[in-house]
Amino acid sequence: MKTIINHFTDNDLYTFTCMYYILQKYPRAETEYCFFDRRYTCYPKGFDRLLREQLEHLSEVVITDEEREFMTRAFPFLPYWFINVFLRGFRFNPSELTIRQDEEGHLDIRVKGKWWSTIIWEMPILATISELMHTLNGDAEKYDAEVEYEKSLQKGRKIWLNGLTLGDMGTRRRFSFDHQERVIDALIQSYAEVKEETDGHCGKFTGTSNVYFAMKKNIPCLGTMSHQCISFEEVVSGVFECNYNVMNKWSEVYDGNVGIFLYDCFGDKVFFNNLSKRMAMTFCGLRIDSGVEEEQVDLIVEKYKQLGIDPMTKQAVFSNGLDIDRAIEIHRYCQGKITDSYGVGTFLTCDVTDCSPMNIVVKLVKGRITESREWHPCVKLSCDKGKTLGDPQKCNYLLSILNS
Repeated sequence: MKTIINHFTDNDLYTFTCMYYILQKYPRAETEYCFFDRRYTCYPKGFDRLLREQLEHLSEVVITDEEREFMTRAFPFLPYWFINVFLRGFRFNPSELTIRQDEEGHLDIRVKGKWWSTIIWEMPILATISELMHTLNGDAEKYDAEVEYEKSLQKGRKIWLNGLTLGDMGTRRRFSFDHQERVIDALIQSYAEVKEETDGHCGKFTGTSNVYFAMKKNIPCLGTMSHQCISFEEVVSGVFECNYNVMNKWSEVYDGNVGIFLYDCFGDKVFFNNLSKRMAMTFCGLRIDSGVEEEQVDLIVEKYKQLGIDPMTKQAVFSNGLDIDRAIEIHRYCQGKITDSYGVGTFLTCDVTDCSPMNIVVKLVKGRITESREWHPCVKLSCDKGKTLGDPQKCNYLLSILNS
């Protein structure tokens, strides 16, 4: 079987921004990640072996000169030494992986090691599982490239004609590498056509979160951070201060760049209770990844107003499993309230005829700030109960004190 991940930067930008943040703030930290299949899929017999072969191949995948030159040019907020020294010498370490499959076919995948090293595995694990599964169950044989490209073109036209500011965030659960490329090509083509037809009075294509495709297609690369930064910080500074402390540390590392904060790791209440005006001014916006979007917009707008900030000067980035119709609804609600934009994943890169997308994630479950310290569970509560992940006892404890 052909190898699935063949490019070092076939990964989301936030992997690299978080990696640099970790090197600056927690260079000795160690973590453990766990794979979660929300549908409890029974994978075909031998899937663990095929997956291990695919991921072990990554030890041979290194950053190229072209990739380093692109990252140096496109991401000035990442220093030269990080891209051209650290990443140049970085190697995927398969010894960090544990992959097992039980008799029923369920997968147990764990990644354990230094945080700056283990963080790079999330996207390759998910993208490989997704494409491998679609290949083994016959979806790839039924795939019609022309039909799917036309579908993506029409989807793109709907996006731009309805005024959406939108980018692709679909690497992790894509149908395949090739399909994601076709989707991006269709978004580029449809955006150019609609922009010409409307004399620029349309939405805006913000690019892709995938660094490799951003380089290959010469389009913007989008992304900032992930929940794991806040989840780990809770172990260090507690649930009531972890959001503020990450905002403070992130701003120290990036000095106002990469300024969209993912605020819902422990729900909205604890975040808004200690959002200071200085931090609200430092970050250009917030990403809404759970909860009812309209309710979250109202909370965000009200908080900015309380702080004496015009909400229209701030961004709300929506990314919670959206399709285009839902994004259009939210866009209309946001008019005159806040500047909105959208990151769409599975609905773009795995909306394939007669194919059921996977519902899989890799999440941080344990952490310690140095190799000599004790391990602590890392959890994520979110504003959606279905997105709560981690040690049940700790989740229940945190929920009890947050709701008290």
